[in-house]
Amino acid sequence: MPVTVLLVDDEPLVRAGLRAVLEAQPDIEVVGEAADGAAVIPLVRQVRPDVVAMDVRMPLMDGIEATRAVLRTVPDPPKILVVTTFEDDEFVYEALRAGADGFLLKRARPAEIVHAVRLVAAGDSLLFPASVRRLAARYGDGGRPERAAVERARLTEREAEVLRQMARGLSNAEIAARLVVSAETVKSHVSAVLAKLGARDRTQAVIAAYESGFVEPG
Repeated sequence: MPVTVLLVDDEPLVRAGLRAVLEAQPDIEVVGEAADGAAVIPLVRQVRPDVVAMDVRMPLMDGIEATRAVLRTVPDPPKILVVTTFEDDEFVYEALRAGADGFLLKRARPAEIVHAVRLVAAGDSLLFPASVRRLAARYGDGGRPERAAVERARLTEREAEVLRQMARGLSNAEIAARLVVSAETVKSHVSAVLAKLGARDRTQAVIAAYESGFVEPG
């Protein structure tokens, strides 16, 4: 089955460019478009995409609020890939904190766009870990409630090590090779980490790790 994608951006040219790039791939299908975050929820319910590629800045409802709305109201919500002009934008970090799974630069090359969609859909690696680290260092707020998330989680020693490797951007297979365990064992540890942290996915777990001070973002 192809990865299905919903495009949300107030610039028609951006949507057209993303559609052209993604639909050139045999394993990706664009199933809908919207010009504002306010239109996202009914479209998501209608077309049930695997991934929403969502502009972070839109006139009526921005990508942060649209992300929150989708995750709050849609059962089994799609992965959300924030589309942005600047990777160091505070809006990008806020969208990630709100539950977005990664971000994509509008100036990205076609191969990078395709890779981002596939990686976010698969969900077993962190997209652009170095950029997420920089965003956490610049905009992370250690005074927020997330600060105590890792401490409350009571991770085992192995789960803590898996979280550190997740924060470095390693995939499950790469973590397995580094820790000399099976990929299935790592998958189980990742699931346990997410459950204990109350994180939707590894991006949210990594942000919690940075904001708690468990992993240094610098």
